[in-house]
Amino acid sequence: MSLRVTLDEIALFERPMAFRLPFRFGAVTVTEAPQAFVRVRVTGEDGQSATGVAAEMMMPKWFDKNPAKSPADTIADLRFSLTSAATLYRDGARRPDTAFGHHAGVYPRQITATAAHGLPSLAGGYGPALIDKAIVDGVLRLAGLDLAAGLRANVTGLDSRLSNDLTQEDIDGFLQGVAPQPHVRLRHTIGFLDALDALADEITHARLRYFKIKLGGDVAADCERLRILTRALETLVPDFAASLDANEQYDAVRLAALIAALGDDPIISRLRKRLLYIEQPLDRAATFATPLEASGDIPFIIDEADGSYDAFPRAAALGYRGVSSKACKGLYKSIINAARAAAWNRRDGTPGHWFVTGEDLTCQAGLGVQQDTALVACLGIAHVERNGHHYVDGFGQAPTAEAARFAAAMPGFYERRGNAPTLAVSTGALPTAPLFTPGFASGAMPDWTSLARIGDSTHVA
Repeated sequence: MSLRVTLDEIALFERPMAFRLPFRFGAVTVTEAPQAFVRVRVTGEDGQSATGVAAEMMMPKWFDKNPAKSPADTIADLRFSLTSAATLYRDGARRPDTAFGHHAGVYPRQITATAAHGLPSLAGGYGPALIDKAIVDGVLRLAGLDLAAGLRANVTGLDSRLSNDLTQEDIDGFLQGVAPQPHVRLRHTIGFLDALDALADEITHARLRYFKIKLGGDVAADCERLRILTRALETLVPDFAASLDANEQYDAVRLAALIAALGDDPIISRLRKRLLYIEQPLDRAATFATPLEASGDIPFIIDEADGSYDAFPRAAALGYRGVSSKACKGLYKSIINAARAAAWNRRDGTPGHWFVTGEDLTCQAGLGVQQDTALVACLGIAHVERNGHHYVDGFGQAPTAEAARFAAAMPGFYERRGNAPTLAVSTGALPTAPLFTPGFASGAMPDWTSLARIGDSTHVA
């Protein structure tokens, strides 16, 4: 029951977000970053209209790690990605099309246009990813469906035109089987700057079992850090499980040394038995030039290398078994990749061999964390990286009334800690039922008057 809509408005906004704690990933330490917001108005062929909204952080030096660019340069590039995408969506705005049809008409042109300005495909895809979420929110509101029901009905018109390795039957079969997880457990990222006593407090407060440990690319230093954390986690959480994230900091030689240490070192070999997977060890270019060797039974996944619709199949051919889902990389790509994993497992008779994980450190309270959590729940992912609440206090700089509206719209998803609502992490898992009301897990609207404009609003005449 795909809905065809026109796009009547695309408005872009941002809000600064200061972190209460610094966080280092890869080669950069972040203490603040802006959050982008999108508002669209869609109109169906019956003349009915609805407003859709979305939000994502504009994290510096993640979408593009070019050392010649400053953190401010990379944020400016994400703004350009948004304004470029808004212009391209405007070109086809008055032509009725499905939500995915609008995306498929824009995405290839967006990647070409932003590449001409020096943006890698991951940064170029940021604009469509955010605008698509808002369009989907509007379309689901028009249909009176939540995300899970909308996916089962394929209300967005998702098809195989951007992923011709899949058949429409593969896509439809996956969508029709969508049954969201009732709870998604938290996976806590342990950053380089995190103190062990603070980690212990967080484990107690959020009843954590799943962890993600950052790696820096120096084998000796990483192994020593893993020894310390293995001992600590064995004491604090006897049944813990963990993933490792290298954020593109390794090369093939050092990766082989790390894998050998995971097998031979008397302490971190104990971590290997609890290891879920290793994420993005090589930089995104080297990923597709370097087959994985001697990884044994350790699964590897791509994250930053997932910059195109064919990235997962290309990585799989080189020995990778998984790919991350992040709404900031595109919800359609996440769904397509989950459909691929299901199709490949069915083809090979290997349930669980191919998989999609939930990875997003920075999702903030409100639209960002609600929409990403709803997406991973629909993909059947049991635990997801969630640290936004750890680095930003509650709703950060959002007005008090805005925070109260979102908390009221999602009962049980937020809890009060002190005098303000914050993500409900005290059980170690996020309840997803509150997210499945008509729309894409939005529930409330930001205070638009408190936000700064990005470029000009795109109104379609």
